[in-house]
Amino acid sequence: MPGGYHEVGFRIFHIFKKSVENSSPVCLSNVPATPVSRLAPTPSGFLHLGNAVNFLVTWAIVRSRNGRLHLRIDDMDGIRFRPDVLDDIFTSLDWLGLDWDTGPAGPDDFYQNYSLHKKKAYYRERLQAVSKTGQHTFVCRCSRASIKKLSPNGLYPGTCRNAGLVFEPGLHTVRLRVKKNTWIQVNNQPVDLANTFGDFILWRKDDQPGYHLASLLEDEERGINFIVRGQDLLLSTAAQIYLAQCFGFSSFPACRFIHHGLVRGDNGEKLSKSRGAHALKDLRQSGGSFAGAVKTAARILGLKHNWILTAQDLKQAIRDKELKNDE
Repeated sequence: MPGGYHEVGFRIFHIFKKSVENSSPVCLSNVPATPVSRLAPTPSGFLHLGNAVNFLVTWAIVRSRNGRLHLRIDDMDGIRFRPDVLDDIFTSLDWLGLDWDTGPAGPDDFYQNYSLHKKKAYYRERLQAVSKTGQHTFVCRCSRASIKKLSPNGLYPGTCRNAGLVFEPGLHTVRLRVKKNTWIQVNNQPVDLANTFGDFILWRKDDQPGYHLASLLEDEERGINFIVRGQDLLLSTAAQIYLAQCFGFSSFPACRFIHHGLVRGDNGEKLSKSRGAHALKDLRQSGGSFAGAVKTAARILGLKHNWILTAQDLKQAIRDKELKNDE
């Protein structure tokens, strides 16, 4: 039956098979003895298989070491916020068998107590603190289209660095100035931030905090010491470490990171929530199983995965492996 369980299951089998062919298992030796981490979904598109794998890896590592896990729903992109996606986040996490120690218990609790929109004044205050000297930030009037014309690789060309503009909502953004020859170490890997990421946005044209500012401030405030991300976010990690240094923070720059290989679609492209690719909702409603996501998480963690079918199995396998290594 088209769109039914067998078709969905067949497609997902090949996605998971491809996703691990060129990825090496991550190393757990750098994980803190008591990890404090977070799951940070965005309610702009339904969670997909790549999100599931990332959340499973994070949850299993934290739970295997009796750490703490926070659920943070990044809802700052108000234009793309979808209430049905917010509801599905909680349904999907429950379906995967994942729990958390702090954060919203459900949609109503999120709206009342945990929406990041409630902290906009705090984000603005922190931005003003880092902008005081004028050394770290500048106001920019450039659109994405104008940047693309001057810089085919998409890196900001520095047009407004010395323009002395004053921020006006709807007209300007605020960018962080990334100095030349800025190299950031991420897991002992040097990143040339100026030439790979460039000056990046801290405050958006719609008068909302940018992702990097809000994410960093939340991680610092929560005392996060361990983060699992896809390999595609390595540069974002470097950018946030640099921003943390500009703030004079100590916790985030000392955070331990794992950047794992990506789960890719049939065409080799990374999965995207904006395209609704391989949504957990579709898999769940078609009667499919999340066992493939668990097995992929096990491969990423370098575990023998024949018997690993659930999140609890994944956690136990990590504990068994580390006990064996200690013998």
